[in-house]
Amino acid sequence: MSATLTTPPHAPDRHVDTDPASSTPSGRRRRWGAWVVVALVAVLLAGLTAAVGGQRGPATRELDPRSPSASGAEALVRVLEQRGTAVDVVRSADRVGTGTVFVDDADRALSAAVARRIARSAAHVVLVGGSGAVLEAFGLDVEPVATVGDGPAVGTTTCAVPEVAAARSVTADGTSYRVSGGDVERCVPTGSGDARGWGIVRATTDGGDVTLLGTTNVLRNDTITTAGNAGLALGLLGGSDRLTWYVPTPGSADAAPTLGDLAPPWVPSAIALLALVAVAAGMWRGRRLGPLVVEPLPVVVRAAETTEGRARLYARTRDRTHTLDTLRVAALRRIGTRLGLPRSAHVDEVVRAAARATGRRHTDVGAVLVGGPATTDAALTAGVAALDDLEHAVTAATTGATAAPAEPTDRDRPGARA
Repeated sequence: MSATLTTPPHAPDRHVDTDPASSTPSGRRRRWGAWVVVALVAVLLAGLTAAVGGQRGPATRELDPRSPSASGAEALVRVLEQRGTAVDVVRSADRVGTGTVFVDDADRALSAAVARRIARSAAHVVLVGGSGAVLEAFGLDVEPVATVGDGPAVGTTTCAVPEVAAARSVTADGTSYRVSGGDVERCVPTGSGDARGWGIVRATTDGGDVTLLGTTNVLRNDTITTAGNAGLALGLLGGSDRLTWYVPTPGSADAAPTLGDLAPPWVPSAIALLALVAVAAGMWRGRRLGPLVVEPLPVVVRAAETTEGRARLYARTRDRTHTLDTLRVAALRRIGTRLGLPRSAHVDEVVRAAARATGRRHTDVGAVLVGGPATTDAALTAGVAALDDLEHAVTAATTGATAAPAEPTDRDRPGARA
């Protein structure tokens, strides 16, 4: 019996062009034409995006003091001005006054150095947002813990901050902060357990005090008239004749340095050049993959090679039981076939049929076909001899011939080494 495998022989290398269209002028034109179409589509999409963005106009910033939109704060600014407080909207820290300063750092653009300078000079600071470094610069050991939305009004009459207590109740929508420690006043609690946070936190500074305002809805046009939001906003920001509304701008001199600012000036040009090189390499080397080339090369291998290999492995590991079990399974299959039993027949059926055919006891036949382990070479040799004798007996019983014992091999002779 032989098996046929397909393996590549040792043949000289040869180049097979799997994309014949790429070697013709028409194929190259089609490939370049596809890239041109892709580039035109990308340019068209970029132009449409720019046009649609230009029609929408600039996005409205939340808490914009000059915006009448729902998220703006124009209503608060107008009321403050009517009450005699001049509101000065600035974008530079050099123009920040020494009275009440409202710092809108929702973009987290303010640098810690500028925050420390404001904390030393301003008497009252109301802070919205801010990075961890900015919060630390103002003396606030806090961190955002949750975002509160659509919550009920929270009573504030017991708060130690006078402006918050005078409001009696405020909406807690905004950001809730977890306070880690320090001598601070906490108001507007939300959540419980690990999610416990505070909407308003006040701490002292070198110049006066700073109030971290997480409940930003008290300043918005659409919610300032809810509960005591207006009273809280006017109490925090209307305590002096002049209010500085400071909005740090990303990229300005007051902003914290970004990764782009820290990188050398040649990095953007190098990245753009590498991107162009990658695109050029893709266009140069990119090509359509053709079909696989199958070349049948039959090689004849002896069917007994696998069996011999497994036998060598068993002998090397001295796995006598596994070896004998392999021979028993093969003998069971051959005896069952010889007795006309199907391949799905149970071992007990084969044992009983072999016992009836040979006239032996089924316990003796079972001990040969389904015996115990072989712990020594002598036990392995005896088990193989018993299997061979049983197969000869079954063959003789089914063919009418006289059963003859198998000729002894070198292993069966006394003194032979397994």
